[in-house]
Amino acid sequence: MTVTGRDGQSAGAGVCASADAAVPTSRAQANSSAAIKGSRARFIPLFFDLFFDSVFDLFSIPKVYTAVYTAALPSSAGTEDRSTEGPPPHRRIAVQQTNLIVILSDEHNPKVAGYAGHPIVKTPHLDRLAARSTRFTSAYTNCPICVPARASLATGRYVHEHRCWDNAIAYEGTPASWGHRTMAAGHRTVSIGKLHYQDSDPRRNGFDEEILPMHIVNGVGDLLGLIRDELPKRVGAMRLGPEAGPGESDYTRYDRDIVTATRTWLREEAPKYRDRPWVLYVGFVAPHFPLIAPQQFYDLYPPASLPWPKLYGKDERPKHPFIDKQRWSMCFDEGFTDDDMVRRALAGYFGLTSFLDDNIGQILTEMETLGLWSNTRLLYSSDHGDNLGARGLWGKSTMYEESAGIPMLLAGPGVPQGTQVDAPVSLVDVFQTTLDSLGVEAHADDADLPGHSLIAMANGERPVRAVLSEYHAAASPSGAFMIRHGQYKYIHYAAFRDFVPPPMLFDLEKDPEERVDLAGDPAHADVVAQYARALKAIVDPQVADVQARADQQVHIDRHGGKEAILGRGTFRYTPPPGVDAQYFAKAP
Repeated sequence: MTVTGRDGQSAGAGVCASADAAVPTSRAQANSSAAIKGSRARFIPLFFDLFFDSVFDLFSIPKVYTAVYTAALPSSAGTEDRSTEGPPPHRRIAVQQTNLIVILSDEHNPKVAGYAGHPIVKTPHLDRLAARSTRFTSAYTNCPICVPARASLATGRYVHEHRCWDNAIAYEGTPASWGHRTMAAGHRTVSIGKLHYQDSDPRRNGFDEEILPMHIVNGVGDLLGLIRDELPKRVGAMRLGPEAGPGESDYTRYDRDIVTATRTWLREEAPKYRDRPWVLYVGFVAPHFPLIAPQQFYDLYPPASLPWPKLYGKDERPKHPFIDKQRWSMCFDEGFTDDDMVRRALAGYFGLTSFLDDNIGQILTEMETLGLWSNTRLLYSSDHGDNLGARGLWGKSTMYEESAGIPMLLAGPGVPQGTQVDAPVSLVDVFQTTLDSLGVEAHADDADLPGHSLIAMANGERPVRAVLSEYHAAASPSGAFMIRHGQYKYIHYAAFRDFVPPPMLFDLEKDPEERVDLAGDPAHADVVAQYARALKAIVDPQVADVQARADQQVHIDRHGGKEAILGRGTFRYTPPPGVDAQYFAKAP
């Protein structure tokens, strides 16, 4: 089978797919009316099918897509009241036009914050922000790894739409980002810190200016993550435990530079753009590993006093073929030699979280000093979470709440204070939120975006939808897909050759710690079937998996083939500007 790569090149015949998996060669084809009608025929009951045939003739494709997708949602599994779903997505709402600051951290587990109820971690500044915010308690990344998640945040599109699948295929200016829309409308649009795009080209990337930008290594990124037919062992991961402890790293020094640059911009540059609202994106790296925290923050968490990770014991860890392969390939835990090392790693992560909190606190203080809260909104989130030892997993890359969940706080004019929204949201919602905050009119090319304004949701709107996260990157033997709707979270794994991992289902109302997988319970068979249909109404997992592998094969071939990439090894994490990446091809 020959399929088309992301850049239009043939990817060869080495990609396995089901015989009837037609691969879309573009986003337009993937979202075409024909594809939508085919999806309806497979997944919508006859009554809805006849009804939407008439709707299809009367309305535009985006409205049809919204209707079809809504009809496919499990009717018995959600807690939302469909009779009060509010206006359709992307309709302009009446809000005060303000500046917007978007602060994005890296790898912040949503449970690790004082305002989230963590019994140990100290985050006084984020707690202060939460007190004046609407907090979104069921927020998710659209992909639990950096580059694809950030492309979704930028474009408002899911990974299978923008096709930045992993940490080597990065965003390079298309499809258009919210930054392109705000710049086109005449609003100053600036980034400071980590972006993780292809390389630095501000206008192409959707910014008037990039300050201290971090992008993928040498414009190439993590090539080892492209290899998924036979997962390589990522031996550099084994250094996570041995290096954890107090001190400074390239990342902590970088974050200090970012907060200094942000405060300077707010004082010296922001006053130059008072004629219309501006948007400032700030990308911190903490609490991303290495788990080396500045001494004053590490000392807040004496290792011996810290609780043990959930389900960490080898006899406690859930057995699942997909997760087992991930744990083997992303072998963080193999480097831990004793219990003290585990607790030092936890202290390092908690310390980095408090370090992040202190940096955000400096920005909040600057805003207060400058009187910006009267005309500025602030959105805080993270690109993904961190497993933090739970189930013997570290880092991200899974669909468990620790990894796929993210913090999401929104504050400022017109946003209710000290309240929370439990309806699921995700990073794609930042696109609509940014445009609404600045008062930028919707562009016709964005009519099919799946996101919804968080400002509108903070004020009571509840779109009837599931949110989607998907993963096609490092240590994934096949594509992983998660949808959250109502009380349930459903995880589907694409089949690859003879590897057919079973799905997962969690009832997050009764089991928020995800200890009981209900997918194999006959009593939940109907729920599993409903959620599988709802997922396929958004994306066909097998088609997306084939397309991801095709695009990745193009990049593998471009860089000398599989053996050349394996011989080079990989770096553990993207270094900040001015620092060279360290490659590891053998175990330490």
